[in-house]
Amino acid sequence: MAELAAARFEQITARNSQKLMLRLQQGVWLYLLLLLFEGALRKWFLTPLATPLLIIRDPVAIWLIAMCWQKKLFQPSYSLPLMTIIGVLGLIFAVTIGHGNPFVAIFGARILLIHFPMIFVVEALFTRKDVIKIGKFLLMVAIPMMVLISLQFYSPQSAWVNRGVGGDEAGAGFSGAMGYFRPPGTFSFTNGTTLFFSLVGPYVLYFWLNPENIKKWVLIGATMALLVAIPLSISRALLFQTLIAVMFCMFAGSSNPKYAGKLFGALGGLVVLVLILSQTSIVGGAIEVFLARFDSANESEGGMEGVFVDRFLGGLLGAFTTTSALPLWGYGIGMGTNVGSMLLTGGVTFLIAEGEWGRTIGELGPILGLGVVFIRIAMSFNLAFLSFNRLRREGDMLAWMLVSDCFLLLAQGQWGQPTALGFSVFVAGLVLASLREDEEEITTGTYQEVSS
Repeated sequence: MAELAAARFEQITARNSQKLMLRLQQGVWLYLLLLLFEGALRKWFLTPLATPLLIIRDPVAIWLIAMCWQKKLFQPSYSLPLMTIIGVLGLIFAVTIGHGNPFVAIFGARILLIHFPMIFVVEALFTRKDVIKIGKFLLMVAIPMMVLISLQFYSPQSAWVNRGVGGDEAGAGFSGAMGYFRPPGTFSFTNGTTLFFSLVGPYVLYFWLNPENIKKWVLIGATMALLVAIPLSISRALLFQTLIAVMFCMFAGSSNPKYAGKLFGALGGLVVLVLILSQTSIVGGAIEVFLARFDSANESEGGMEGVFVDRFLGGLLGAFTTTSALPLWGYGIGMGTNVGSMLLTGGVTFLIAEGEWGRTIGELGPILGLGVVFIRIAMSFNLAFLSFNRLRREGDMLAWMLVSDCFLLLAQGQWGQPTALGFSVFVAGLVLASLREDEEEITTGTYQEVSS
């Protein structure tokens, strides 16, 4: 009888654990859904709640972190405790010797204390199979998202689809070229469109080389959506990110014979799609606007060399060269965000720096700020190394393709902006999760290697 009771108890415990794991996984899906559609709620459906909806993902993240901590699901990582310590110290210093506003400090500290741990929540709760499910879902969302940004692109800013946060009739679009505005899609700001399709791109290329994992009509539709979104978004960043994904895909294909034939077929199909779509009125007109924006922006920034040096390397190097003029513990965490600026001055402006590294170091000071920067850089290289090893040893290119989007986003993405923060931590979590097989297939040695 005792043995039967013990067996029954183990069965009940196992079922409860499975139910809890399912709820936690659903929580991660909820985080993603809110990331994709919180802007739609703020602009169109729950406009009176536009301000509190800005942090609607925070309670979900707090619950997931608390449950994963309680159930000891987090895997060993040097970065999580270090970021937690920096976040707590930054909060204390901001209130005591920094800007002194506790609400600004809390808003800034939540980046490190609430959202950064989501990287390891996704790793703990998802496996490679879940990462593929996420990809299928994103590709299906990409198709109606393309339709939406097409409507926004060709509609006036006064149209309902272009309403801004809180139902602002001035529109949510951002200046583009030739009288057209950059469409925000379902997001509060136009960077959401770029971030979304930058993640869709690696998945599209992965599924073209692994078509058995997805329905063909979804893959073709998502591919067309990505190609159409590049000119409609009027975003050079999306174009560059897509080209990076293509280069990662070519490297993966050339290093593995089983992908070589599919690679040339996929790239050839993409070229044909580009040629066909460019002849349509919707895409043809958008390409003209995109090229006009490309030329004017490059001219104002000193050409391609200026874009690379000033916008990328210049901003990164400038963050280091100004550290000697900063207070030792910075001006206070949260001060460099738009929300912090609004709470401190009543208007949106760059109180510290426009670049991410400059903002981080300015808020936290040379010691803590550089600590955050180095942790982010180290994590980016670590994920790239793990993904490359997976590609080289097993021929699995899923993590490698996701790193094409994750590397720069994790290293120097704009974490002060909630949408960019959400995509950055979620994609980094997907990379780690894609290195994990289903639980029944995990061996102790492999699991520890991936999680280290």
